[in-house]
Amino acid sequence: MWQVAAPRLISCVLALATLTLGACSSTVPTPEGGEPKVSGVAGGNGAAPADGGGTAASSPSPSALTPEAYKAELDSRHKSMAGAISAMAGARGVKALDQRVTRAEQALSGAADALAALTPPDTVRAQHEAYVTSLRDFATGLGTTEGKVGGRNLCTSAAVLSDLDDKLAALDEAGEALQSAGDYPADVVDVKAGRKQTRRLSNGSFIRKGTTLNGRSSLEIDNGATRDAVVTVMRGGSKAFSIYVRKKAKFKVRGVRDGNYKIYFTHGVDWDGKSKAFSRECSFERFQKTVKFKTTFTATQIRWHDWRLTLHAISGGNAPTSTVDPDDFPG
Repeated sequence: MWQVAAPRLISCVLALATLTLGACSSTVPTPEGGEPKVSGVAGGNGAAPADGGGTAASSPSPSALTPEAYKAELDSRHKSMAGAISAMAGARGVKALDQRVTRAEQALSGAADALAALTPPDTVRAQHEAYVTSLRDFATGLGTTEGKVGGRNLCTSAAVLSDLDDKLAALDEAGEALQSAGDYPADVVDVKAGRKQTRRLSNGSFIRKGTTLNGRSSLEIDNGATRDAVVTVMRGGSKAFSIYVRKKAKFKVRGVRDGNYKIYFTHGVDWDGKSKAFSRECSFERFQKTVKFKTTFTATQIRWHDWRLTLHAISGGNAPTSTVDPDDFPG
């Protein structure tokens, strides 16, 4: 409050205008032989600052890095970030993909924290902040995606990139903008995300058709599940054939030769022909029992075994299955 040296006190309002303190005054009766006088200090308790000034001193902001020093900071992290993204995009197999998504999340999250602590040159402050924000967003997205890979909702690198399409594009754009602003090494994205697809093969399509299909036996496959399947039949250490069977469909493979066979199958959504795997909602199983095909010749007869497999649970089924580690599934 203002303090007025006068026969009586008249209150006055302290007005703020554009951060400038404005004094207010009021005309008061002048004592005989005197002049109006106003004294006082603007402030919360009327006490004058120690330095005698009317404004409080502010802490100086950290000095901005020189362009050369800022470029060196970015360069020291560019290789690890770009390498982590490229390694993730090139992962083959679900387990390798899971590990590389984790590493990419750690690399980008750590880089975002380190870069956020820097004070860039004033000319690229806006680009720097946008870049750090995009790094954080992409790292957060990778953390969410990691759970999807672990839960087998995403099964290929292409599916992961498609799931992160918007965040990947934003990081690519922010990196290019910062790099263009001063030739700074910030463009860490050199992969492209494709659109989400649901590709399917025709029922009964052979993914691999071996030369052994010249026997007498047959194998009928009934896929009553809610996802398409690929059945892979192994004879010893060699792949006899792989066949695509759509959901709620059946197919009979004829000409199976005599021998003991192990049968594996994978269910999923969106068949990626390049990876030879389902890109989403994948599972990996095998029948625990070996399937034996045998032809018997007599003087008057030729007898052989035919088998029928169901890829879904049925009442009275006598062929138990077990989950297979994706790395042990025949590729």
